[in-house]
Amino acid sequence: MPWTVVDDADAIEPEDVIRFDHAGRTYAVYRSADDAYFATDGLCTHEQVHLADGLVMGHVIECPKHNGRFDYRTGEPRRAPVRKALRTYPTKVEDGRILVDIPD
Repeated sequence: MPWTVVDDADAIEPEDVIRFDHAGRTYAVYRSADDAYFATDGLCTHEQVHLADGLVMGHVIECPKHNGRFDYRTGEPRRAPVRKALRTYPTKVEDGRILVDIPD
């Protein structure tokens, strides 16, 4: 799986999320309060709404449409109406840039 550059590490504020589009897919990339980075599919599994428009609280992303929640570290649903987990992707920071391991 190739590592793909997302953006500069400081492009995301702590406890925030950005949208990243690559090869026809949308991803959400998160920065935790302790400066760890995470990536998930970018669309809610409930109604395909962009999670980057949602609210980050601790390690949770809240969907902006129906307020369903996911733990962005694991992709696990945390509050209805979401029931299906998000896919997660490995991340790393090199030379001040965020990289995500996106499958071909």
